[in-house]
Amino acid sequence: MPAGALDGVRVLDLSRVLAGPWCTQTLADLGAEVIKIERPAGNGHPGGDDTRGWGPPFLKDPDGRDTAEAAYFLGANRNKRSVTIDIAQPEGQALVMKLAATCDVMVENFKVGDMARYGLDPAAVLAQLPRLVYCSITGFGQTGPYRDRAGYDYAVQGMGGLMSVTGERDDLPGGGPQKVGVAVADLFTGMYATVAILAALRHRDATGTGQHIDMALLDTQVAMLANLGANYLVTKKAPSRAGNAHQNIVPYQVFEVADGHLILAVGNDGQFARFCAVAGCAELAKDARFAVNANRVRNRDVLVPLLAHRMQLRSRADWLAALEAAKVPCGPINDLADVFADPQVRERGMTVPVPHPLNAALELVASPMKLSHTPVQVRRPPPLLGQHTAQVMDELGIGPEEQARLHAAGVLGSLP
Repeated sequence: MPAGALDGVRVLDLSRVLAGPWCTQTLADLGAEVIKIERPAGNGHPGGDDTRGWGPPFLKDPDGRDTAEAAYFLGANRNKRSVTIDIAQPEGQALVMKLAATCDVMVENFKVGDMARYGLDPAAVLAQLPRLVYCSITGFGQTGPYRDRAGYDYAVQGMGGLMSVTGERDDLPGGGPQKVGVAVADLFTGMYATVAILAALRHRDATGTGQHIDMALLDTQVAMLANLGANYLVTKKAPSRAGNAHQNIVPYQVFEVADGHLILAVGNDGQFARFCAVAGCAELAKDARFAVNANRVRNRDVLVPLLAHRMQLRSRADWLAALEAAKVPCGPINDLADVFADPQVRERGMTVPVPHPLNAALELVASPMKLSHTPVQVRRPPPLLGQHTAQVMDELGIGPEEQARLHAAGVLGSLP
């Protein structure tokens, strides 16, 4: 295999669920070696990342029976090795420190203060390993009045304003706040954490000094409000829910057509004029109320009903063909079966075979990063719980007898 962009970077991953694992999977896809530390099974706990049990759906074995591996876990943990260590025990903490000494990056998403209980907080770890890049991911960050609260994507979408601008208008059927269909606060935090880690590694390589990265879901959610956040800061007026419409561009929304729905995404005045020509209402593009986008936004309640009537006169296929020919942005609303059958998605290789020990036919969503010289590679399937414990201990110079003793003491999980 060709070298990855992060070949030689070693990451110790003490995170679970989504934001942290999404970050470390991204680093792993780019070539970093990622060692995922998971809780051993025992005392009524099944062990491992909570998402291993977040199903159905579960991975099927070749006979079509459910395994213990949830699809949720599989989607965020490829290219990693799994080691089961009980970090609540002093010997487990010592093992984590020994592993951290071999790594460039450490990622954790424990509640604020938890890592200090184990002697694995940033101050303690960086005092011994000053070249390490240590990334903490929490709901609300290491400071502030909410620092001790547990953070969950759903709650943060609400607290961070996203649900106030997502969903149909309150005065229309189905109106009210809605969360986004995927855990975007978690995912964006994972991506921002990845960027911050790469920046910190560059600084470390230039200066020899690592640092602590403090990532918070709420911070990320506020940042990703983007233009809507800027709108509020400029006007001091909180935007409301607009359904499928755009707050700053008109017409830029879903329209009902004769046999379903489509997205019309007119981004400038030239596109609006071309749309009107296709729709047989060229006069609207010359109307002072609608000729420029600022006026279309101001007069959307007049314009949109006029367009909605015309959109219902033709089929989706007819509209899509005509608008695409006129270079007016538009698109269908696909379900996931449509998405993965789409010729563009297939041509771009957005699924990837990842042979798994429990099912060699496993297929996962691929990374969207396409690098010309250091392409993303799938080197390992999502690991079984503790699958690599013995292998990683061997690499640390801990032999079979000591491993067996640590296992008997509950410090290490099951060994082959």
